[in-house]
Amino acid sequence: MPRLDGAITNIVDVFMDYADDGGKKRQLNKEELKKLFEQEIECPELKDKISAEDIEEAMKMLDKNHDGEVNFREFCRCVCVLATGYYHKKIGKGGKKGKSKQEGDEQDG
Repeated sequence: MPRLDGAITNIVDVFMDYADDGGKKRQLNKEELKKLFEQEIECPELKDKISAEDIEEAMKMLDKNHDGEVNFREFCRCVCVLATGYYHKKIGKGGKKGKSKQEGDEQDG
């Protein structure tokens, strides 16, 4: 399976596995979200962004409609935040967004 296909299907499958664990189907309550973070995120760069210890803060950030649960759209926003944070770690903290170091140097000189 191509990597992007796998990434998309994994995101959907992970959400559905945890969302159907209890509470409303197709939504993550606080306990389900905590369990998902604890079991599905091991990479330190990602754990630093949203961790199980900060579940209250994570719920506030993710639960845009304030119903106490995270729907699939809200979960996708979380995945996007995690992916963006990981991307910034990969390109280095000092990197300019959207520009390589060489492009930035050429514009400065």
